[in-house]
Amino acid sequence: MLVARDVARLESAAESVGSRAVPIPCDVADAQLLPGLVSEVMGRCGSLDVLVNNAGVHHRGSMLHQSPDALAEMVSANLTAPIVLTRLVADVMGPGGRIVNVASIAGKIPVPGSATYSGTKAGLRFWALVAAEDLAERGIGLATVNPGPVLSDFHRTQWQDVSPISASQPWSTPERIAEAVMVAVRSSKSPMEVDVPYLSGKLATAAYAVPSVRVLRPLMQWRGQRALRRIAAQRAHDAEGV
Repeated sequence: MLVARDVARLESAAESVGSRAVPIPCDVADAQLLPGLVSEVMGRCGSLDVLVNNAGVHHRGSMLHQSPDALAEMVSANLTAPIVLTRLVADVMGPGGRIVNVASIAGKIPVPGSATYSGTKAGLRFWALVAAEDLAERGIGLATVNPGPVLSDFHRTQWQDVSPISASQPWSTPERIAEAVMVAVRSSKSPMEVDVPYLSGKLATAAYAVPSVRVLRPLMQWRGQRALRRIAAQRAHDAEGV
């Protein structure tokens, strides 16, 4: 079962997966739709063994430049939806089931221009660490995958909005993140966290836990600015060749 609010992209993704994929249009940021979503999945499949909370919204830039509705949308999609879906699924998922949340390395270290996004991802991580204890009572495992910057459609088309701090880190492909999710699905560890890339996650943890390490921030910004300039030059070169 694939769930998304963009019907065209949802159907395209389902087609790429194959005939076994079933697309279900739904905006998970609307909590009132979630009970019906779980009921529809159960009606079609009869059981639910794995839930991957992957939906996310990121409006970049100072929160003072964002509307209250835009900030609320990030909280609803990034934090409220995974919590509510996990609670609903816990009533129908049997022992041995796995729930995987896709958070972000931005939830391990504050990222300039991403106050609300970082806050929602940090909240998701810490919620999962405690919620795993509750779910263990029913034999359900809970894991969190924390990606760094990903070469998604957004980064390909709106790379100029990416924070230099984010751009300073190694970029992953969507396929690499999918592999990390499958590692989390197959594991029996709960709670569990998977950082992608691994070293970026450890650096973020160190920078947050040890204040003196934060002196690296100017260096990271410099590296990120260089990376963004390279992307700009490549985009300009590609445009000239079209």
